[in-house]
Amino acid sequence: MKPIKSFLFILFFFAFPTLVWSQTYQVSGTLKDAQRKEVLGYVQVALFAAGDETNPVAYSDSDENGDFTLEVDRGTYTFKAFFLGFEDQIIPEVNVTQNVELGDVLMKSESQNLEEVVVQTSKMPVRSSLEGIVITPENNIANAGGTLLDILRNTPSISVADDGTISLRGSSGTNILINGRNSSLTQSLDQLPASAVEEVRVINNPNARFDAEAEGGVIDIILKKGQDLGTHGGLEATYGTRNRTNLGARLNHRKANFNVFGGYNYRDWKDVGTRRSTRMIFDDQETLTQNTDNVNRNQGHNLNYGADYYFGNNILSYEGVFQYGQDFQTNTLYAELDRMNESGEDESFDYVRRNTEDEIDEGVDNALIFEHNFKDKGHLLRFTASHSYRNQFKTQRIEIFGNTLNPSPENLTGQERAFTDEVRNISVFQFDYIKPLENGKFETGLKSNIRKFDNDYQYLRRDESTQDFVEDPAVSNRFLYKDQIHAGYVVYSSTRSKFEYALGLRGEFTQVDTYLENTNEENQQDYFNLFPSLQTMYKLNDKHSLKFTYSRRIDRPTAWRLNPFPDITDSLNIRRGNPNLQPEMINSFEFGHLANFDKTSFTTNLFYRKVNGQLDFITFVEDGISYSQPENLLSASSYGVEFIGISEVNDWYSINGGVTLFRIDVDGSNISEEFTNSGFSWNVKLIQDFKLPYGINFQLAANYDSPEVEAQGRDLAQYYLDASLQRSFFEDRGNLSLSLRDVFDTRRYAGNALTNRFSQDFYAKRETRIFLMTARLNF
Repeated sequence: MKPIKSFLFILFFFAFPTLVWSQTYQVSGTLKDAQRKEVLGYVQVALFAAGDETNPVAYSDSDENGDFTLEVDRGTYTFKAFFLGFEDQIIPEVNVTQNVELGDVLMKSESQNLEEVVVQTSKMPVRSSLEGIVITPENNIANAGGTLLDILRNTPSISVADDGTISLRGSSGTNILINGRNSSLTQSLDQLPASAVEEVRVINNPNARFDAEAEGGVIDIILKKGQDLGTHGGLEATYGTRNRTNLGARLNHRKANFNVFGGYNYRDWKDVGTRRSTRMIFDDQETLTQNTDNVNRNQGHNLNYGADYYFGNNILSYEGVFQYGQDFQTNTLYAELDRMNESGEDESFDYVRRNTEDEIDEGVDNALIFEHNFKDKGHLLRFTASHSYRNQFKTQRIEIFGNTLNPSPENLTGQERAFTDEVRNISVFQFDYIKPLENGKFETGLKSNIRKFDNDYQYLRRDESTQDFVEDPAVSNRFLYKDQIHAGYVVYSSTRSKFEYALGLRGEFTQVDTYLENTNEENQQDYFNLFPSLQTMYKLNDKHSLKFTYSRRIDRPTAWRLNPFPDITDSLNIRRGNPNLQPEMINSFEFGHLANFDKTSFTTNLFYRKVNGQLDFITFVEDGISYSQPENLLSASSYGVEFIGISEVNDWYSINGGVTLFRIDVDGSNISEEFTNSGFSWNVKLIQDFKLPYGINFQLAANYDSPEVEAQGRDLAQYYLDASLQRSFFEDRGNLSLSLRDVFDTRRYAGNALTNRFSQDFYAKRETRIFLMTARLNF
C-alpha cells in the first residue's frame, strides 16, 4: 500500500483563551468509503485555520459508525480526514457561522498494491495480506498479561515448542525481526511482553527487500511507539496464580514537528514442570529412565523508548529497547539405569543430579533512522543504523548423589560448578530508495549485517583432597563466532487494473569465522548467493483475487549449532555442535486465493518448499551415552494447504483462525538409510469471540498441533483451550479481563525416536493451567 501522509499536518494545541460570551459551533458528518458506501470508523479528522495547514484548531476520531463532531469558533476552516489505505479527504473552505452538517464525506481508497490486501474488519486480531498475515495482539483477549510467545501460540501456521522454538508451516527456520531490524533481543522472546507489541507481521514468502535468511519466512515484531496527536498513554496490570505478576505503562506525546514515546514493563513469572524420558539400547539390553522436576522464576524489566523529529520533508527517528532479566531455576534429575553385564546378570545404577542455576540477561537495542520524502508521494530515501547488545551470564551449582534416588546431604558424592558468559553484538547498516513510477514502483537498497558472538564456558569439579573446585580444561571452552552479510537488492513492481506483479533480485555475500580457543581450531567460510523473488496478483473482481509468490532463500547454521564443545548438563545425554555444517538452500512456492467480503475474509494457500542440505539433529549412542548433534541431510520437502478465515458473523459473534495441512519428506540417506522419514501433519488455531449482555466479551482460543515427523522419529500431538472474559469501562478507555489458560490442562510436549540400535521417548509437562486477571486503562 502506498505510504500515506504521516499526519504531519495534525497538531493538538490549546485554543487561545476566549471571551466567556463567545459562541462555539459544531462541524459534524459521517465518513464513508466512496466505493462501497460503508461507514469508516476510527478515522482522524481535523479543522485547520485558513492558510495554516500545520496546526489544527480541532481534531478528533470518527466513532465506530463513522460519525464525527468538531467544535470551533466562528470562522473559515479547511477540513481534512486521514485514514490508512485511503487518500486524504480535503474540503478547502468550511464557513462556520452556525452548526455545520457536512453529511456523508466520501473517502477514496488508494490503489491496492502487492504489499497489502487486508480484510476491512479493523478490530479483528488477525488480518490476511498478500505476503502472509498481520496480528494485532490487543484485539485478542487471550494475549492479556502474556508475552510475545503467547501471541505466536495463537497465530495460524505457527507452532511454539517447549523450549520456545518457533516453527512456521513445519519449519523451525524463521528470521525474527524487531521493528524490521535484526536484533540480539530476539534470543529471549519470552522477555518481551505482549502489551509492548503493536503488531506482528508473518511473511511466508518475502520478496528481495527482506533478508534471504530463514527457511520458513520472516516474523517482524512491531513495538508500540504512538502516533496520535496530543498526549496519550496506557496502564496495564496482571496478577495470576502462583503470584504471577506483569505491570506495564506507556506514554507518547505528539506535536506537529516531533513525537516522543516510551513504555515500561515489569514481569515476575513462576513455573513448575516435569520431564521424563526412557531410552532403550537393544544390543546392550540397557534401559535408562530419567525423571526431572523443574522449578523456575523469571523476573524481568523491559523498556522501549524513542522519538521522531519532523523537519521539512525529513524525519529523523531514534528507537531503543532495554531489557534486564533474572532467571532462577532448579532442575532435579532422577536416573535409573538397568542393563545386563558380561556375565548375563542384571545390574542397576541409580543417581540424582540437582542443578541450581541463576541467569542474568541484559540487552540494549538502539537504532537511528533518517528518511527524506521527495515531492512525489511515496518517493523516499531512508538510512538506518542500528546496534544491539545482549549479555547472558549463567551460574550453575550441580550436586550429584550416587547409588541412590534420595538427594539428601549424607548421600552427596560429587559437586560441580559451571559459568557461562555469552555476549552478542549485532550491527546493521541499511540504505533504501523507493521511486514511484507511472504504473508501478522501483526499489533498491544496500544492507550490511555484522555479528559477533562470544561464548565463554568454564567448568569446575570439586576436588575432595583439596576441598576446592578445580577447572576441567577438557570441558571448559571459549567459542568465538563472527559473520558479515553484505547485501544489495532491486525490486520492480507494476500495478494495472487487474494484474500486479513485483520482480526482485537480492545478492548476499557471506563471511563466517569461528574460533575454538582451547583447541586453537579455526573455521572459515565465504560464499555469494543470488536470491530471486516473484510476487503476482490477479484481481478476478472486487471480492476475489489470485496470487502466486516464489522466493529462493537460505538458512545459515546458528552459532550454537557450530560450537563443537559438548553440553554435559546430563552426562548420559550430551548435545554438541558441528563446525562443518553448511547452510540450507530453499526454494519456496505459494499459490493462493483471497476473498474479501464486507466483514469476512478467506485466504487459501497452496505451498511447496524444497530444502537442499536440510539441517536436523541426529542422535546416536556410544558406550551407553547418547550424543545429539546437527547434521546436513541430503534434502527435505514439505507441501500442503493453508486456510485462514476471518469473519464478523453478526453483532455478537466473530471467528478467526486457520488450518494448515502439510506433508514432510526427510531424506538423510547420505548419513544412513534409517534417517529417511516422511509423514503428514496439521495444525488448527481457532478463536471465537462472543458479545454477551452487560458489555461482556467472552473468548475461546483453541490450538491443536498434530504429530510431526523428524529425521529419526516424530513429535506427538499437543492441544489446549484458553477461555477469557473481558468487560470495558470508562467509555471503552479501560477494561478488565479474566483468563483461564489451558482449561483442561492438556498442553504438554512429547515425542519419540527409533533407530536400528535404540529407541527413545520423552514427555514434558509444565504448569499451563493458570488463572490471570488483567486490568487496562488508556488515556
